[in-house]
Amino acid sequence: MKLITAYVQPERLNDVKQALYAAQVFRMSISNALGCGQQKGYHESYRGADVEVNLLKKVRVDIAVNEDFVQPTIDAIVDGARTGKIGDGKIFVTALERCVRIRTGEEGPTPSAEPHTASASAPQRKDETGRRVTRGATRLISR
Repeated sequence: MKLITAYVQPERLNDVKQALYAAQVFRMSISNALGCGQQKGYHESYRGADVEVNLLKKVRVDIAVNEDFVQPTIDAIVDGARTGKIGDGKIFVTALERCVRIRTGEEGPTPSAEPHTASASAPQRKDETGRRVTRGATRLISR
């Protein structure tokens, strides 16, 4: 399993997401980032003073994928983010040792995407009559 981290221009995020969806990659984490690279920032005037802005706004996209999806994911990010100009971004690929699903406690290289079924490792809550208690949505009724 690999973690793909991409830094792209904020205005290219929708194109990157659409390209990832077309490549059948739907799970991702997106966050804002600041940084500088080859662009080195720019100068602007703020209240009459010349200010150097060298930390530029970027968007960080993190995607954990199986080995089969590494190259299609990279290709989709490049297709969505490329403008041909300096500052298009970077993609980093790192190995993931393991993954743990918090809700079920499942561990391994790829916890299954199937719904969790009751197992011996997951304790069940029971009411006073011995019936299994499940959490459900509550509805508020206003009058």
